[in-house]
Amino acid sequence: MPQALFSGEHRNNVLEELAAGPLDLLVIGGGITGAGIALDAQSRGLRTGLIEMQDFGAGTSSRSTKLIHGGLRYLKQLEFKLVAEVGKERAIVYENAPHVTTPEWMLLPIIEGGTYGKLATSVGLLVYDLLAGVRKKERRIMLNRSETLKKEPLLRTDKLKGGGYYVEYRTDDARLTIETMKAAVALGAKAVNYVKATELLYKDGKLAGVRVTDRLNGGSRELYARKIVNAAGPWADTIREMDGSKQGKRLHLTKGVHLVVDGSRFPLQQAIYFDTPDGRMVFAIPRDGKTYIGTTDTNYEGDIAHPRMTAADRDYLVEAANFMFPTLKLTASDVESSWSGLRPLIHEDGKSPSELSRKDEIFIAPSGLITIAGGKLTGYRKMAERTVDLVASQLQQDKGERAYPPCSTERIRLSGGDVGGSAGLAAFVKEKVREGTALGLTEQEARELVIRYGSNVDKVFGYYASSESLAKEWGMPRSVLASLHYGIEEEMVAMPQDFFIRRTGGLYFRIDWVAAWKEPVIRYMSSRFGWTEDLEQEAREALERQLLDAVHPSA
Repeated sequence: MPQALFSGEHRNNVLEELAAGPLDLLVIGGGITGAGIALDAQSRGLRTGLIEMQDFGAGTSSRSTKLIHGGLRYLKQLEFKLVAEVGKERAIVYENAPHVTTPEWMLLPIIEGGTYGKLATSVGLLVYDLLAGVRKKERRIMLNRSETLKKEPLLRTDKLKGGGYYVEYRTDDARLTIETMKAAVALGAKAVNYVKATELLYKDGKLAGVRVTDRLNGGSRELYARKIVNAAGPWADTIREMDGSKQGKRLHLTKGVHLVVDGSRFPLQQAIYFDTPDGRMVFAIPRDGKTYIGTTDTNYEGDIAHPRMTAADRDYLVEAANFMFPTLKLTASDVESSWSGLRPLIHEDGKSPSELSRKDEIFIAPSGLITIAGGKLTGYRKMAERTVDLVASQLQQDKGERAYPPCSTERIRLSGGDVGGSAGLAAFVKEKVREGTALGLTEQEARELVIRYGSNVDKVFGYYASSESLAKEWGMPRSVLASLHYGIEEEMVAMPQDFFIRRTGGLYFRIDWVAAWKEPVIRYMSSRFGWTEDLEQEAREALERQLLDAVHPSA
């Protein structure tokens, strides 16, 4: 399918193509797991479709700690296989999408009486390096007290004994999801957002299709496929209930909250993974002039689509930050923004949220519905591989077809990832920033666009170069309009929050930027999509709710 059809203006065309069929595989759920399955399946030659009832990545896959990490905490739970797998996976993701994945040295302070002592930290990080296949230049370094404080002077000084220094990988989870989806679409997969599965369709007792509703344009269609995979994340059990197959193991949803504080108020110079007074571990990570802190881990039974920060969540993280960085004296008023996400874990009786395994599992229903549940952002590619292996095997058995080829996604560059690998990224960024500034962008604007879009930045630059009069007409900077134009044309932006949250990260890390340009963006989208006044107001109110939720705790 032409890349142009992955467009907010062509959603209806994509849905019509999905309804025309026939599909080998239909994926329900457009988070990172669903996107990974679509890419894997389409790359093996399966005719693949995907539906997402919100925007791509709008659930868990845009609300994580934004780390492709090796799972150091899982050593404590003796999950050695999980540590080994996700450690190796992050290296693969880094090579295939270095523009959205960045090595981040992490400091683990060793506090007297803390979770990890000096010996345990040293041995644990060594085992972590070995299991995860960490590159030699990124292997752990043990620091004494003065070296630890030099890395991060804000740390508490009493009872500080030293630190462990090791590498994690920071990512933009929402952009990783969209770049994976775009890679699948470029190979021929058909993916569409804001399309909800409302009924499962059967033939001779076996699952054969899904009736869906277009939540933006209205109307319903029937989509048929030989195999259907439920990758709906926190909604996976909802789909299993529709199928009448929610038996045995079930999901256990826990909520994780992150706070964002301006760097002038929390001038962290080094990412930290630290103890809280109640024995949990929390991250504090500098990013783009801000510092974000997270996460909580509490049981959740509310609205799955709209998990929110509570005052208790906020206060817990503020207190945790003040405990490890006592000179800050942060207060609730210092919180600029926040996000709340749900972890769809597999329930285990008698275990607390933090004790539940992050391993994934596949459930096969009598109807033929395949559900993939649990797992981690870091392990999405292997989760997809296991799922598609099963689908391919079943298709072969059902029809006696030739075997489908094995997974090859470890060698498939994601969209925007053609930058010469991790080794070539710095030179690529330097050259493209130079090109951007030659067009009239500031160096900061050019760098932001290059890092965000990777090897797709030339298209964004093209929109920038031709948008001077249009930007003036709509009252917004050319850099904003260029990003918006690209998002609509190439990333199926259909609503303002798609652009401001998941395509740019603005609502979390540049909330003032969102406030400044939300009206011109909404008016431009309204004109382009032909919204009525009522629809434009609905879009405005939806974005305003997101802004309020990010700042104000729920009751």
